Amino acid sequence: MLQELYDIMLTSAGFKIVATAYNGEEAVNKFRAFEKKPDLILMDNRMPIMNGIDAAKEIIEINGGSRIIVVSADLSIKEYSLSVGIISFVAKPFKYDELINIMNMAMRYS
Repeated sequence: MLQELYDIMLTSAGFKIVATAYNGEEAVNKFRAFEKKPDLILMDNRMPIMNGIDAAKEIIEINGGSRIIVVSADLSIKEYSLSVGIISFVAKPFKYDELINIMNMAMRYS
């Protein structure tokens, strides 16, 4: 249900969703399968099988230029997530405009 909400929010802001994953392992596998890698990845931290930070670390190992934003209510992981190459951390709960602004800024990040 949360993924559907993100889909509505992000597509209404002009973003194109190319894939969704229900756990970190699935996210990494889908990323590996992409011929053209996504411009931006929005990753929740709390997921089954593999959390978002570990999945992001694997994705960054595959492609160091990956732009990943982590969304989490757990503020204790913010510094660590940024230290492993995640470009932004969004604390839950967040406002729609805040997330969209951060995503737009991330698209300009290289």
